Amino acid sequence: MKRKLILEDGSEYIGDSFGATTDAVCEIVFNTSMAGYQEIVSDPSYTDQAVVMSYPLIGNYGITDEDYESRIVSPGALIVRDYNDQPSNFRYTKTLSELLEDNGVPGISGIDTRKLVRSIRDLGSRRAIITGPEVSTWEGVQRIHDTPIPHDAVSRVSSKKRWYARTSNPEYLVVAIDCGMKLNIVRQLGEHGCNVTVVPYNTRAEDILAMNPDGVFVSNGPGDPEDVKPVIGVLKKIIGQKPVFGICLGHQLIALACGAKTYKLKFGHRGGNHPVKNVRTGHIEITSQNHSYAVDEASLSGTGLKVSHVNLLDNTVEGLYDEKRRVCSVQYHPESAPGPQDSYYLFDEFIDNMKAVREM
Repeated sequence: MKRKLILEDGSEYIGDSFGATTDAVCEIVFNTSMAGYQEIVSDPSYTDQAVVMSYPLIGNYGITDEDYESRIVSPGALIVRDYNDQPSNFRYTKTLSELLEDNGVPGISGIDTRKLVRSIRDLGSRRAIITGPEVSTWEGVQRIHDTPIPHDAVSRVSSKKRWYARTSNPEYLVVAIDCGMKLNIVRQLGEHGCNVTVVPYNTRAEDILAMNPDGVFVSNGPGDPEDVKPVIGVLKKIIGQKPVFGICLGHQLIALACGAKTYKLKFGHRGGNHPVKNVRTGHIEITSQNHSYAVDEASLSGTGLKVSHVNLLDNTVEGLYDEKRRVCSVQYHPESAPGPQDSYYLFDEFIDNMKAVREM
């Protein structure tokens, strides 16, 4: 079955369908990873986004039950050059197309993804529609403009109730605010001796503090950080009372809670090959990233936050810290192991902050 991709500027691509055959209007972005498509489609941070994979061959190792980042498969669409529907992997339990079809996510293959990625890089992220080949360019653009931009992504992917992840011989209790959290973050906290209580994004600060955690973690997630006002309000009450650690969206929410500002990047950072400099040590880390927004460095004055990491590709802020209030955050994903262990020390810093407060 043929499908058509139409961008809001009127450019269009014709390709072949896989996954669900539904129409979808969403923001189009690209990812430069050469592997990990299962982790990408099961990462809630991609909610409502059509992801273009710059690596050409996708689907060749299928889907395995152990490799999900969450059980939520919520990207707007998946766009690839060559889709393989006959995986070669003894661990696979279903194909990528079957996974997308089960979750209502359309896919399109056979288009010039090099051209499309360059278009996104040069002109920026835009909205797009995946639809049938009979839909005219004018009609597709009109449907894009008539479809409202969603602002409730975090509420759709956050946990609906509290849940627990326990480890053997725990030393610390961490409350994790779930804005669309990847499960490998919970696993990393467990490997560092933490029992984790995961709570929905709209949990009150008083309820979190009543659990008497050693620290509070703020997760990654989709959308504009300024839309997540419940978490910003909670962090304003918690920062200074408990050590706080944030990743990706959590990093942005910490900045907003302290009085800084965020802004949208031209085409965002997505992939497992971004060099980041730790300005405190001078070390360079190879990082995995997935975000559309960044913290405005000029707005940090008076917030108490200092820059700890900088992206070497565009000099955007990649990390923040406040020694006095025991706050640390990073824009990238240390749990994704792109280095593969370049950034694991960040979990150790969070542990050190919790230990220091306990010993006071």
